[in-house]
Amino acid sequence: MSAEMGDKTKRAPIRPDWWGKTFAGAVLGATLAFALAGIFAWAGPGGIAPPDKSQFVMWLIAPVWMTVFGFVWLFRSGMLALLWLGGANLLAWGLLFLVRG
Repeated sequence: MSAEMGDKTKRAPIRPDWWGKTFAGAVLGATLAFALAGIFAWAGPGGIAPPDKSQFVMWLIAPVWMTVFGFVWLFRSGMLALLWLGGANLLAWGLLFLVRG
């Protein structure tokens, strides 16, 4: 009886969907990093006006993108990675357009 309950609560293993996860991390991770950097540029301290901020925002893109790319392998499947990162992109780009006004 307890073995059956243990099987029902057991989570599906992480599948090695290399192509799906790589695509999600490379493409959707990059677009998510662009959107997050844009949000910081427009809504961050000082707004868009400070002259040195554009350089910082440019250098912010790569670490954010690589962080997303690194964590994309923790999704259980490539389809879940595509769906979650696609949703995160929709939210981030929507917020960016809202912040820009």
